[in-house]
Amino acid sequence: MESLEYLERLWERKRALDARELADAQLAARLRELRAWQAARLARTYEDLRREPRYRAAVEFFLTDLYGPHDFGTRDRLFDRAWERLRRTLPRIVLSALADTVELQGLTAELDHAMVAELAPGPVTQESYAAAYHAVGHPAQRARQIELIVGIGSMLDRAVAHPLTGLALVAARVPAYATGFGALQSFFERGYDAFREMKGAASLLDTIRSREMQLMQALLRGDPRPLDSRM
Repeated sequence: MESLEYLERLWERKRALDARELADAQLAARLRELRAWQAARLARTYEDLRREPRYRAAVEFFLTDLYGPHDFGTRDRLFDRAWERLRRTLPRIVLSALADTVELQGLTAELDHAMVAELAPGPVTQESYAAAYHAVGHPAQRARQIELIVGIGSMLDRAVAHPLTGLALVAARVPAYATGFGALQSFFERGYDAFREMKGAASLLDTIRSREMQLMQALLRGDPRPLDSRM
């Protein structure tokens, strides 16, 4: 579990990026275009897994709660205020997954801003995206992004095997909503439910790591049409 001070540094970096986005309508519009394109790419890449009943809920959780084009500012701010309360009531592994989610959102925001600075004018295409990705580089940060996604899934997979996790989430539901932390509670419950339904996440997580690493390496090499069937 990372320290609250470490998480605060991550949040400060993300808040600075969020402030830039709020102050610049053109930047905000371009980020929305980029994130919509990335969300569509992810949906194509994992369409085969979404069609499998075993994996559907977990894939949806990844695409919407972890890596989707949504604003997570409210949830992250709630985490800041709720930390002391939550760490007394929820299993450590669940809180670790949320802490890594905060880091993932901050890192993704930094990379998205860097991508927008390199994108050619006009609609985002596979070719313009690949060129911007190659120009931005940052292989260590890209690899960390993938490992955070897989690591969060692994922690949730272990959490559902813990007999007290479900009971703790149920016990936290009423006080969480009563004290204004409903967004966080909902995040926990969606992740828990998705991974409980799957009954073992190793195969899914291995597939995500393999596909995303392969795509990352191709884009960093400058391949303009990597994994064409899945982009």
